[in-house]
Amino acid sequence: MNPVLLRSSLRHAICLSSPPLRGIVDTPLVSPPLASCWRSHRDGWNAGPELRWGTTSTSSLKGLRKFKVFCSSVDSRPVGEQRDEAPVSSSQSGKEEQIEGEGYGFLGLGIMGVAMAKNLLKLGVPLTVWNRSSDKCAPLVELGATAAKTPAEVVSKSKITFAMLADPAVALTVAVGPGGVVDAITPGKSYVDMSTVDAETSVTISKAITSKGGRFLEGPVSGSKKPAEDGQLVILAAGDESLYHDVAAPFDVMGKKAFYLGEIGNGAKMKLVVNMVMGSMMTAFSEGLSLAEKAGLKQTDVLDVLELGAIANPMFKLKGPSVIKGSFPPAFPLKHQQKDMRLALALGDEVAQPMPVAAAANEVFKKARNLGLGDNDFSAVYKAIAESS
Repeated sequence: MNPVLLRSSLRHAICLSSPPLRGIVDTPLVSPPLASCWRSHRDGWNAGPELRWGTTSTSSLKGLRKFKVFCSSVDSRPVGEQRDEAPVSSSQSGKEEQIEGEGYGFLGLGIMGVAMAKNLLKLGVPLTVWNRSSDKCAPLVELGATAAKTPAEVVSKSKITFAMLADPAVALTVAVGPGGVVDAITPGKSYVDMSTVDAETSVTISKAITSKGGRFLEGPVSGSKKPAEDGQLVILAAGDESLYHDVAAPFDVMGKKAFYLGEIGNGAKMKLVVNMVMGSMMTAFSEGLSLAEKAGLKQTDVLDVLELGAIANPMFKLKGPSVIKGSFPPAFPLKHQQKDMRLALALGDEVAQPMPVAAAANEVFKKARNLGLGDNDFSAVYKAIAESS
């Protein structure tokens, strides 16, 4: 068995084992903290401070599942370490019977959310999902997830609930509106909002969750459709540090690297900075391609020259060919990029930071939206530039 696969499985299960696994914990396949966990607790099963799984009896199947789900944080491998292969999915091993209040939940199954939720299923933990358009739950249900009718129902069935929602307004409604997350939050439950929102929205949601005794972590991501599908997102987390450690395994299957950035709002701010830079770069890239064409140069030659120079980067390499073809399938919708530019500019106003380049880029994205390109990929901003008189 692939050592990475074995370690991923042991991450959830080693502490459940009986004496036959004594030898395994002394091999390189098991990280030192996980091995220590096994050795420390195999005789008495009295959980030490490094485990955050609550009181339970491992003598019953329910207790075993509890321990399996919430023992993941003891692995010492960095959250962002790349994996050679993903863990076996629950669809391969059969759907587990869900215990009320256990497992994971996921809210929002758009382009990003559906890919992230599919990766969560690879942990073999019960997953409950919800989306405003319920038909989007079907692909996850086919893979072993359970669909819920409201966000509150998801939270009631889950220990930790993740969300990937369109914008601050939706994130607030799902969190604190009727039938929302807060309606079902109780002590012991946690909420991880991975949506891109402003810091103020994140703080508001955090206060609502913690006022009910829950834990909150913001975790916006850098990356679009393909990285989400491949589990290669960059996660920008802030908030409850104990929760950050408890979601190490989910973050590991959804991302290639996770950062803990401190207090609530820092994750949101970092994401806005990153997306502001990305939007400004895409606008300049589009201007360059359009200028080259009108000056009689081959746009493909521009891509080749850029790839060999100091500003070579994955975005130009990935988006360039499709821009030249005039094909803009949405990996990251343009309307969301413009929303992030707007939020970044608002952050600049808040801290009195001049942002003339980002402001100009935002105007071009707004023009693209007015041209009806909002649901296209954000690289469709090229059309707003190329078609300018």
